[in-house]
Amino acid sequence: MAEIIDGKAIAAAVKEDLAAQAKMYEEKYGRKIGLAVVKVGNDPASEVYVRNKIVACGKTGVRSFSYELPEDESEEDLLALVDKLNDDPEVDGILVQLPLPKHLNEKKVLARIRPEKDADGFHVVNAGGILLGLPCTKPCTPAGIIELIKSTGADISGKHAVVIGRSNIVGKPCAMLLLAENATVTICHSRTVDLKSITLTADILVAAVGIKEFVTGDMIKPGAIVIDVGMNRENGKLYGDVNFPEAEKRAAYITPVPGGVGPMTIAMLLKNTVEAAYRCREN
Repeated sequence: MAEIIDGKAIAAAVKEDLAAQAKMYEEKYGRKIGLAVVKVGNDPASEVYVRNKIVACGKTGVRSFSYELPEDESEEDLLALVDKLNDDPEVDGILVQLPLPKHLNEKKVLARIRPEKDADGFHVVNAGGILLGLPCTKPCTPAGIIELIKSTGADISGKHAVVIGRSNIVGKPCAMLLLAENATVTICHSRTVDLKSITLTADILVAAVGIKEFVTGDMIKPGAIVIDVGMNRENGKLYGDVNFPEAEKRAAYITPVPGGVGPMTIAMLLKNTVEAAYRCREN
């Protein structure tokens, strides 16, 4: 049976360290580190995520600036708010919660956030930094995935890592971060032929496809590390992209849903904000 990777416990340890750093910052510079969270519309999942992020800020000693805008907010007004937050010296990190309503240009809004205040790590400058191996803000979920893998004590270097999913938010940056850790990386997606034959060779398997229990036990190499990024809601219950009961019998380590990747995503968001605050002072 696989050992459970406890994302809640690992995230709690990260946040405890961040709380100490945030306290030191406040004592040294006379203000709290600040994170601005902008939500447009009433997407139920977004409301949960934003609430959890605000609660995490409070527990870490980071000041949260929360902006809840109506569904019909104009792009002009949203961009004006981003500009205001860019210029606010008390805001160290900015997060615009995705997805945005369809009338808003997501890429344009994210590009408006200054790269140094991009708490989510989605700005094209930060995305390019990951590709080129330059210092940059890393996307929260991929960064959290790397920490979860390392928590097992396994050496990523030389391992075959398979990422199912090629989104700009998780799949692609996760592959780049695994590559930076010297893994041999294969990215799979909806057009991949004979997916099972590839996943069975994975020492590290990251499932980020967005389909309930897509990865079955017979797709997993015995002894693999399995990271389940899926958050699929059905009849009020949350399911991962991995069939957990089947996978648990084959994997050496596995993340649960919930309680695996999710808590680490929020922890990495706070880490990005704290690091941005210090980096601004150092520069």
